[in-house]
Amino acid sequence: MILDDILAHKRREVAEAKERTPLPELKKKAERGPGGFFAGAIRSVDGIKLIAEIKKASPSKGLLSADFDPARLADVYACGGASALSVLTDRKYFQGDPSYLRIAKRVSRLPVLRKDFVIDEYQLWESLVIGGDAVLLIVAALDRKSLRNFVALSSELGLDALVEAHDAEQLDAALEAKAGIIGINNRDLRTFETRLATTLELAPRVPDGIILVSESGISTAGDVRMLRDAGVDAILVGEALVTSPDIQRKMRELLDG
Repeated sequence: MILDDILAHKRREVAEAKERTPLPELKKKAERGPGGFFAGAIRSVDGIKLIAEIKKASPSKGLLSADFDPARLADVYACGGASALSVLTDRKYFQGDPSYLRIAKRVSRLPVLRKDFVIDEYQLWESLVIGGDAVLLIVAALDRKSLRNFVALSSELGLDALVEAHDAEQLDAALEAKAGIIGINNRDLRTFETRLATTLELAPRVPDGIILVSESGISTAGDVRMLRDAGVDAILVGEALVTSPDIQRKMRELLDG
């Protein structure tokens, strides 16, 4: 399965990073912030919020943007009304890079989520060093003890944690870990099939006070209206934006939805 392959590679990648820069050395480079910048930006108070994703490629679709330019995308997203950005930093499977996050934050001045496959405490410290305001924690990639520990450490470091679930069991794990932001991924990471109904089915199980984000497969104003009516605070959209011939027009369509 693709997720298993990704996680196996990520373990090797993190081990190599630790050899280049040991954790004690990495910690010296990290500057802890107060936290809450990302969470505050996507909490819905006057309509659904947009987390616009800087995404060059995906394992299922391949290259999404032949003229990919993270700085241009960040500027377009900021001008188009995005509340926050998500940046893919996984190199092998998504053709991302940590430098894209630094660029996006500098250009947009918006809070930025580091979107990667976090499997080790090392990556949380690394996220601070590269300028992340939030990290993605995927329930399917972690055991429950690690998930709880990473949510707690993220908070301690001043990083917001978007804890991603795909089914009811994973959602229970996210709630048990005391996630303050829960992302419901409409794409099954084991098959890469997308069902928007996943959010609609799971949303009623998310308690009030927790920020709810719907991810993947969102491409029309109708999708957004349906998710808004289900109580979703924010949507995370990547492919529908980066493949659009007029990105800001597509953003207006989604936000007006």
